[in-house]
Amino acid sequence: MRRAWRGTAGASVMAATLWTAPAMAQVSLPPVNLGDTSFLDGVAGPGGLIEETLSVGTARSFRDGRGRRAATPRDLSTVSALTHIAYISHQKVFGAYWGAEIVLPVARVALDVAPGVRGRTTGIGDLFISPVLLQWPEQRLFGRPFWQRLNLNVSVPTGRYSSRRLVNAGSNVVQVNPHYAFTWMASDTWDVSGRLHYLWVSANDDPPDGLGARSIQPGQALHANLSLSRAVADGLRLGLSGYVLQQITSDRIDGVAQKRSRERVVGIGPGVQWRHDAVTLTANAYWETAARDRPEQIRVLLRFSHTF
Repeated sequence: MRRAWRGTAGASVMAATLWTAPAMAQVSLPPVNLGDTSFLDGVAGPGGLIEETLSVGTARSFRDGRGRRAATPRDLSTVSALTHIAYISHQKVFGAYWGAEIVLPVARVALDVAPGVRGRTTGIGDLFISPVLLQWPEQRLFGRPFWQRLNLNVSVPTGRYSSRRLVNAGSNVVQVNPHYAFTWMASDTWDVSGRLHYLWVSANDDPPDGLGARSIQPGQALHANLSLSRAVADGLRLGLSGYVLQQITSDRIDGVAQKRSRERVVGIGPGVQWRHDAVTLTANAYWETAARDRPEQIRVLLRFSHTF
């Protein structure tokens, strides 16, 4: 089954949770998959996958709830490593191959809020688990090959977290983050791929000390990855990838909805993918814009995948 997985089914990490920052959100969405998957994302089949993703990000532009530049924080830098293990069996459920996956992130985060006010942390993030991964065999859409997958992903609060810290690798919440992934081969060389997510987050009953609150809860959100790539040589693809995140309900502090607390961001950039036998290397760069209630980052990702 070495060649069964042609795409990747990784979850993701933005690398940190920004819990306190003057003029910005006092409640932040936990890390989610923003651009960590791109070309041929929906293509998979029975077999196993081991994947490592390195992500580096930096931000010096921070936006408030109206999209205006915030005076603080001043600088954010993140480095994360993501270990992803997945397996798809030959057992079929609703016509799809059943599988499961786990994802474990490790993050290094540095946040400078103001002179003399800074946070640093290195640690293990929250564990992502999917006991229900359904990969449908190749089908046809408008006469062209089409693959699709449904993944019921959740996270558990195993990551490093302290209410006394300015930044944390863990979020101290449970996430329910299912997604639907697809790939459509528009021609023998062009592919269109995407991943559509829904996010629900539980309450954090140990919020940052500076808030003086008993509990906080981020709002619900929708986010999506989209990509377009072309095969330019044997095993080599070039293309564009992008993502969008929109929070659809307001954050809550002690059960009270917060005004202008709905996060938004859009990212876009080039990508390249090289495949040889069971090994795939994918690199993406993203520039973020149109942010609200969060930083605008420049991000670079490198993903190594091995199927068996």
